[in-house]
Amino acid sequence: MTDAPLAPGRPPIGMTLAALLRADFTVLARTPQVLVTNLAVPIIFIVATSFGKRDFAEPGTLIGLALSYGTMSAGMLGYSTLVAQDRASGVFQRLRVTPTPSWAIMASRIVVQLVSAVVMTVLGVVVGSIAHGVVYEWHQYLAVLGVSLLGAAMFLCTGQAIVGLLRSPASVNAVGRVLFILLIISGILGSIGVLGDWFTVFSQWTPVGALTSLYAVAFGAAWSDATTAGAIMVPVYAVVCAFVGIRFFRWESR
Repeated sequence: MTDAPLAPGRPPIGMTLAALLRADFTVLARTPQVLVTNLAVPIIFIVATSFGKRDFAEPGTLIGLALSYGTMSAGMLGYSTLVAQDRASGVFQRLRVTPTPSWAIMASRIVVQLVSAVVMTVLGVVVGSIAHGVVYEWHQYLAVLGVSLLGAAMFLCTGQAIVGLLRSPASVNAVGRVLFILLIISGILGSIGVLGDWFTVFSQWTPVGALTSLYAVAFGAAWSDATTAGAIMVPVYAVVCAFVGIRFFRWESR
């Protein structure tokens, strides 16, 4: 009587995560559009706003706007589009028939985006301090990094909500771009006050305005009502969008 062959065991989770991280980092590094929007554009914005008079905003506010742009672009455009494309092409279906846990598949992608946010923050603050001629203390660097991770989490949850509610990659891309434009315009116009005090107050409660207020405090500004609004709304946006994104997300495109 011969013994039945033993079923192969599940590989260690550490090995699985390492393989997923290598694959996701490779995809990110080979996507020029993501690198440009997430890294190059914030740096260009910081350098461009360093020329001429800057009476309309403090350097910390301008750098915070650029970092907000980077984190929002990564979450609402980069992350959501890549997830939608992988779902449509069957990548998720192939991964789910392997011994890889579902949470590990998404965790790898989120870690890659958070690492990208850290790189973008370090580059943005270093370039901003040089371009704007300001010097920041080490604890301000840590505070800015913490705000960037919080903002990255909020916009990743927003991107997850978009890809959870919409199935088609084209729809995800279109809706993400429209929301991105509306949010970035409201944040910029609100910060410089060109539409009046009422719009400035309104923008403080938007995702970009809330995050920019937190950046301002991290860079050394005094705590204000806008900071309180930011401290409230950033976690609220993150939790609500995470719930929607998890609740309605489907692994298949149909």
